[in-house]
Amino acid sequence: MKIVIPTDGRQGLGEKIAKHFGRCNTYTFVDENGKILEIIDNTSRHMKGAGLPPELIKKHGVDILLCHELGPRALTLCKELGIEIYCDVAQTVGGIFEKWKNDKLKKATAEDVCEEHKK
Repeated sequence: MKIVIPTDGRQGLGEKIAKHFGRCNTYTFVDENGKILEIIDNTSRHMKGAGLPPELIKKHGVDILLCHELGPRALTLCKELGIEIYCDVAQTVGGIFEKWKNDKLKKATAEDVCEEHKK
């Protein structure tokens, strides 16, 4: 199982979670035990690259996305790609991972879409 968390940098479990899934600087990948597997730059079109963020993370074999919030298109595309999504306000990679591991997170729904996309 591979889990991804949108992040601001490369500090592993102590790194801050990025506010928005698609506009993060990096993606931090962990396994089901919380071990850091890799950290990659966000090379999606949101960051002047190519492709959509869900497509980018799926290419890295992601099963689960843990994030603060995401837009409605990202929510739909992740679900279509078979990626489970959980949203929370935890501040660090380690913090959100521990909540997920201890079943303290609920699966994301349309109500978890970020405020700027609800307007």
